Amino acid sequence: MLELLNYDFMQRALLAALITGITAPAIGTFLVQRRLALLGDGIGHVALTGVAAGLLTGTAPLLTAVIAATLGALAIELMRTYAKTSGDVALAMLFYGGLAAGVLLINLAGDSASTLNSYLFGSIVTVTSDDLVVVGVLGALVLAVVVAATPQLFAVCQDEEHARVSGVPVRLYGILIAVLAAVTITVAMRTVGLLLVSALMVVPVAAAQQVARSFRGTHLLAMLLGLVAAIGGVVASFEIDTQPGPTIVLTAMLCFAVLAAARGVMTLSRRWKRRPLQLG
Repeated sequence: MLELLNYDFMQRALLAALITGITAPAIGTFLVQRRLALLGDGIGHVALTGVAAGLLTGTAPLLTAVIAATLGALAIELMRTYAKTSGDVALAMLFYGGLAAGVLLINLAGDSASTLNSYLFGSIVTVTSDDLVVVGVLGALVLAVVVAATPQLFAVCQDEEHARVSGVPVRLYGILIAVLAAVTITVAMRTVGLLLVSALMVVPVAAAQQVARSFRGTHLLAMLLGLVAAIGGVVASFEIDTQPGPTIVLTAMLCFAVLAAARGVMTLSRRWKRRPLQLG
């Protein structure tokens, strides 16, 4: 297993997986708490348009994807706030528009279906040193903001009305969450792909919720599970020769299944101990 560390591309892949595995659940916890678990999917489709624009203009796709994803996240938040559009309708519009524009621009750029697939499903073993620097800077930025603003973000996600009455600028922090999600999606784009990035933001959080009893516990455990899934998925894909993105997501799903089963066993055990005693 340690032989994979002898390859430079695997060293870069493991570092990218480490950053992604921690960052995605760090912001995903707030999305799940705010009942916007599918926000990552909508922004991911818009990010595809940014990637295509980068390929068409010869600009670094990661940077154009950050810009497009951020604009998409702001559009969702503004539509929810001002256009009286429900969250699911706003997301659906981004799904269709983002995917259509992305495929159209990639065709105009003259790139093949393999280029499109590398961004849709991830291609972590092709991460370059420059990509790793961008991913590392963006990941550090997201984690720093999350750590600094956790109390305010939690207040907005838990109860918007109570947060507003308490003097928290709800609209500002709502936009901040959307922008952080957009940056996180760009960070995870090369690891699991735009179509699967939402899974790495949501599944570790859902798994942590099975056993954690507080928001902070869920937050920390989700980041740990995301790290385990990302590193474990990359190692497993190397050993069994599969695509890293889907393998990472399935590893996260396995963590969820194990913890859900553990919760079921604990619940049955507590009920068994509380059963009334019977004579004879």
